[in-house]
Amino acid sequence: MSIKKITEINITGKKVLIRSDLNVPIENGIIQSDARILAALPTIELAVQKKAKVIVMSHLGRPKEGYYTKKYSLFPIFKYFQNKFKSTKIHFSNNFLDDVVIKPGEIAILENTRFNTGELNNSEILSKKYSNLCDVFVMDAFGSAHRMQSSTYGIGKFVKIACAGLLLTNEINALKKALKKPKRPMVAIVGGAKVSTKFNVLHKLSKLADTIIVGGGIANTFLAIDYQIGKSLHEPDFILEAKKLRDKYNIIVPIDSRVGKNFCKNEKSIIKSPDNIAEDEEIMDFGDQSIEKIVDILKKSQTIIWNGPVGVFEFPNFRKGTETIAKTIAHCDAFSIAGGGDTLSVIDMFNIKNNISYISTGGGAFLEFIEGKKLPAIEMLEEKFKK
Repeated sequence: MSIKKITEINITGKKVLIRSDLNVPIENGIIQSDARILAALPTIELAVQKKAKVIVMSHLGRPKEGYYTKKYSLFPIFKYFQNKFKSTKIHFSNNFLDDVVIKPGEIAILENTRFNTGELNNSEILSKKYSNLCDVFVMDAFGSAHRMQSSTYGIGKFVKIACAGLLLTNEINALKKALKKPKRPMVAIVGGAKVSTKFNVLHKLSKLADTIIVGGGIANTFLAIDYQIGKSLHEPDFILEAKKLRDKYNIIVPIDSRVGKNFCKNEKSIIKSPDNIAEDEEIMDFGDQSIEKIVDILKKSQTIIWNGPVGVFEFPNFRKGTETIAKTIAHCDAFSIAGGGDTLSVIDMFNIKNNISYISTGGGAFLEFIEGKKLPAIEMLEEKFKK
């Protein structure tokens, strides 16, 4: 994989358009987690230090394309940048498709790319307008690298110079380290609600890892192979596929679970074995025996890939499995790489950010890279490098 990097280009005095991933949770104009912004800052800071004319663009949420929606405005992120770069002039532009006027060493934050008609279907007209804003395009949004859209992919066809930012470069290097020649034993934890969306990654990881630990609704689908699991979240249509995987690979499923009758924050948890779950109960976390077994596996591992919580960690009584596993990963000696939106929330909740070897900002991109798929944005950078 050969791509041009921002560190290999003279960007001083040039208009540099950085496609970041600033898709952070915002409620009532207040940023709830700045993890993705902090991950994007090194590239932006480098460009400012080099006295480039720095233009930053990103999407936020899923607004109706072509329409301004205050809820999805990047204005709160502009205010965040004003506070972060106190000695740097920061501009905010919501009408930028013709030009962005900016001086060297300044930053312009552009309004949500998804407000622009044609963004999602990779419009050539929009892609060309983006390219006309800059001398150099920097793709640094790993979390959007799997999307073939105007601001992540289409712009590459028209811009003269396209390169990878520091974040994208680090993401690629970290994932390669985990996937190509991992230190063993290698353990993969795959949680989340739907097994159907993660079968491809489970197949890939099953061939690569020594042990797969499944949690959440994914684990429930595996449990449903042999047990009646009440009203637990699972996917009946994928039980047969789950059985094929379980019979072929070393996949660890819970041997006991925390269950409740109501899906609510204050519901009390009861620990039960999978053969003893009533029709009106649902599995929402691992039980203590399962946690003990998994902790033992993790402590002996040398490489850990972690995607997704193993239970309803938002509810205090169903948090123990996710919390214990997260803290075990954080304090063991293995090279650990974690990715996915809910995983980032868990890392924030338990304040273990500094104890994970590498935290990926990608969700879908993280999974697709693991599956071995070519990410369109990276493919675009490779083609640009060849030319």
